[in-house]
Amino acid sequence: MGEELKVIVFGLADEEYGIEVDKVQTIERMMPITRVPKTPSFIKGVVNLRGVVVPVLDLRGRFNLESTETTENSRIIIVAVNELEVGFIVDAANDVIDIDTDSIDAPPEVVGGIKAKYLRGVAKLGNNRLLIMLNLAEVLNKDEIIQLEQLEA
Repeated sequence: MGEELKVIVFGLADEEYGIEVDKVQTIERMMPITRVPKTPSFIKGVVNLRGVVVPVLDLRGRFNLESTETTENSRIIIVAVNELEVGFIVDAANDVIDIDTDSIDAPPEVVGGIKAKYLRGVAKLGNNRLLIMLNLAEVLNKDEIIQLEQLEA
C-alpha cells in the first residue's frame, strides 16, 4: 500500500478535482475581486485577504472550459505555489479525503478537455468515482508566476 495523501476535493464543470491539503492555505467564499489591466483573461484580478494582496485565477478560464456565473457554492481556494499565494475560483469545495497514492494513475492525454500537463494524475476512488489531481506547478507555469508576482508587488 502507498502513502495516504490528504486532498481537498473541489468541483469544476461537473468533474471532481483534488489538490493536496498541504498546498492549500484557506478556502474562502467569493469576495470582491479587483480587475488588473493587461493580464490574461483567466486572471480575474486580486483580492485583499487579511491585508495580503492575492492574485485570483478562474480555473474554468485557465482550462478553457465554458465560464459560468459564480453561485452561492463558488469558492476561492487559496494555494501556495513556490512561496506565491494564488486564489483559484472553483464551482464548489466539497470535502477533504484521504487517498492512497497507489490509486493515482498517470493522466490520459486529455481529461474533460484539460491537457495532461496540468494534471498530476487520476485517482480511482471506488464506486467508479474518479478524482482528477491537479499539478499546481503547471497550472501556474513560470511565465504566469512572474506576472502574478508583479501583481502582488
